[in-house]
Amino acid sequence: MDIIWWFIWLIMLVWIFLVPYDIPGQRNKKERPLDILQKRFARGAIDLKEYQRNKAVLEKDATQ
Repeated sequence: MDIIWWFIWLIMLVWIFLVPYDIPGQRNKKERPLDILQKRFARGAIDLKEYQRNKAVLEKDATQ
């Protein structure tokens, strides 16, 4: 009987740590650099020129 409980606990721990990242409310997905740039622009942390310059660099890197 004792080995059954160890097996149950092991299954639960494996399930907790190997849950896929796309389940809502579990873990946050990684943001793309362009998403971060857009949020910074929306907050007013950077101006339009800097936003456009950085966006062009990111899009150039993405095509390579």
